[in-house]
Amino acid sequence: MILHHVAECASLFIIARARANAFVLRDRDLHVVRFANGLFSGVWDATHVAEVQIDVPEVLDVADRASFYDGTGAVLDMLVTHLFQVAAEVAMEPPASLTAEDLAAAREEVIGAFRPLSRDDVVLGQFEGYRDIDGVPDDSRTETFVALKAFIDNWRWAGVPFFLRTGKRLPKRASEISIHLKEVPPILFNRTPPGSLDPNVLSIRIQPDEGFALTISSKVPGPRVRIYPVKMDFRYGSTFGATSPEAYERLLLDVMAGDATLFMRRDAVETAWRWVMPILEAWSEQADAPLPTYAAGEWGPIEADRLIESTGRQWRQL
Repeated sequence: MILHHVAECASLFIIARARANAFVLRDRDLHVVRFANGLFSGVWDATHVAEVQIDVPEVLDVADRASFYDGTGAVLDMLVTHLFQVAAEVAMEPPASLTAEDLAAAREEVIGAFRPLSRDDVVLGQFEGYRDIDGVPDDSRTETFVALKAFIDNWRWAGVPFFLRTGKRLPKRASEISIHLKEVPPILFNRTPPGSLDPNVLSIRIQPDEGFALTISSKVPGPRVRIYPVKMDFRYGSTFGATSPEAYERLLLDVMAGDATLFMRRDAVETAWRWVMPILEAWSEQADAPLPTYAAGEWGPIEADRLIESTGRQWRQL
């Protein structure tokens, strides 16, 4: 009953915010990158992808809306409304068409395949000085940072970890998706020492400076064989010279036009809430547990690094 009431009251707000912020991919940019390019669509699965990272760091604190934020936290403010929906967009099966109905059905299918989270999959944190902000209680345990490891239990993504990270007072503002392809076999150029070559990474910048980049290995000019990672970088502003409309401008335009193509359907919103509720319930039951903290300008608490390093990986440097 509580879950239904929360979803009923929050769904329109969540849908609007998700469409209007990090979820906004200008003019179906992600759809075009993924489905209009055989180079990418052919490797978009567990056979070729080693991991996926989705980062939405913020540099601002909560000084202008402390009272609201302290009753919300990073999980509800950003994870459900932004990162989880971006993950679903990245992971969904190719829709039958680009109509709102078929896109919504594809998202709902993959959202239902996300594996339930355990406490060990999630790290929550709070930046130092948060409790000193006006409107924040001195004993607040509201999280300003969340990082997690998720899995999708379907044929396409079996075994591929999705790492999601967001927080306040981090070093930079960005919204990026990075698709890390698997390493080449440890022979030929990747033989000595094993894993000496950097894997190919497709990074998709949602904001700011929208575009995408692909890192590849290239030979350094000269008689010796020396390999160096290079980046093929595409920027919408540089290529097209036009300024993309602001997120809320696109939101209002879609509402007026009745275009629900990139809006989350109610059943998908409710499924997302069911997926995230165990995090909040476990956190509320551990009121005596130490609260991980991090200094302003750092990439979250050390526990977030340990989360990803326990899998033999590292957070991508933005």
